[in-house]
Amino acid sequence: MSSITIGPTARLSADPSERSALLFWMIFTGLSIFAVILLWRFGLIHLMLTSDRTYISSVIAVLYIVTCGHCFLRTRAIAREGAAARRCRAVLAAAGGSKALDTSATSLPRGLVRDHIESLVTKAAAQDYRPVDQTLLLRNLADRLRGSNGFGAFVSDTLMKLGLLGTIIGFIIMLAPIAGLDAADKVAMRSSMGMMSDGMAVAMYTTLAGLIGSILVRIQYYMLDAATQRVFSDAVVLTETYVTPALERRHDG
Repeated sequence: MSSITIGPTARLSADPSERSALLFWMIFTGLSIFAVILLWRFGLIHLMLTSDRTYISSVIAVLYIVTCGHCFLRTRAIAREGAAARRCRAVLAAAGGSKALDTSATSLPRGLVRDHIESLVTKAAAQDYRPVDQTLLLRNLADRLRGSNGFGAFVSDTLMKLGLLGTIIGFIIMLAPIAGLDAADKVAMRSSMGMMSDGMAVAMYTTLAGLIGSILVRIQYYMLDAATQRVFSDAVVLTETYVTPALERRHDG
């Protein structure tokens, strides 16, 4: 993702992307809660929970709620890292901002970006301020920014598989009465039809819950990954524009 910078002031006022990451999550979650309220109001959620004798739908719902909490914490952390990166940029872009590197960047706002800049300063000093290759350090920064974002992909896949598990169990329940079915026994026929109906309900509701939960988790973590990538891209631009040139000038001086 590329960005065009026209001065530090314009950049700070025109870049609410990381700050809006938490807002997007809240809007998405608000719409999801509104949809759940509507479904509960019309009795559909209660029908699903009472029809699913395996309680797989309940497990999916609980796991989804826990995952939403994790996504919120990660989104808030990324929003804070984005704000810290912008403050670092403001300090370094100001007149005499390179002096902030004299104290190993400890005067910059705390965050992963500052830690990366500190590592750059330390590496540059160790090699007598010759041109710095920050490829490995950037990989480390990307891993630290990504953190536990992979939990979202794991949960999304797990929800899908739980739905499929419910489908298999539902079909087993549905087909179990067929082996001993006696067409002449009307009472047994009605009982068998009831069991087949229960099995079909389990299969359909668990599959539906798994699919919806998986899709919603994917959407949330897609927004989180996009915000994380923006913070990383800004860190790369920041270090390549202000940090490494300042460090290399010390070698020339």
